[in-house]
Amino acid sequence: MPRFLLTWLLTAIALILTSRIVPGFALDSITAAAIAAIIMGLVNAVVRPILVVLTLPLTLLTLGLFLLVVNALSLGLVAYFTPGFTITGFFPALIGSIVLSFVSGILDSVFQPKEA
Repeated sequence: MPRFLLTWLLTAIALILTSRIVPGFALDSITAAAIAAIIMGLVNAVVRPILVVLTLPLTLLTLGLFLLVVNALSLGLVAYFTPGFTITGFFPALIGSIVLSFVSGILDSVFQPKEA
């Protein structure tokens, strides 16, 4: 349970940092970031795998680059369902998904405990 809470907190922090970096990517409050982190977990667990399977031919044709579009669509879906979280268009979602991946990776490498 503590690992889940740490992951949730790190995702919320990554969303806040991404909103500071990417124009068109806005969070109204810390509460909105926390709710968005929960919804992002649900979208990544349920909707994103379905999108990946449905777009597999296009992903193979573009050598995996279409997954960036799938990530942007998933992030846009999170913004749609989260009050206080807005993304103004496709390109802020695309750039935001890339920045969010980098920020999340850095935070995870710094704060996640190493397993033996």
